[in-house]
Amino acid sequence: MKHWLRSLDPSVMAMAGMRMMSALIELSAALLMLVFNDVKKALAINAALAVVGPTVLIATTAIGLFSVADELSFSRLGLVALGVALILIGIYK
Repeated sequence: MKHWLRSLDPSVMAMAGMRMMSALIELSAALLMLVFNDVKKALAINAALAVVGPTVLIATTAIGLFSVADELSFSRLGLVALGVALILIGIYK
């Protein structure tokens, strides 16, 4: 098991860790909704989650981009950045 963990790329570990943390936050929010059993509180919790999703998306994408930036040309890096920008525009508009 230790050998397997050492063979993983640190960037991949960071990205996976961010996604696991996001999943734990989402699961905790779902459990809180069930505990409170109130629509207004559930909506407030859901609104707070609207911040978590895009933040994790940006962070994991940034980690991945920094790790492959030396392998990509500027035009391809620009296309990736444009794609992320379009996703964020779609989320917030």
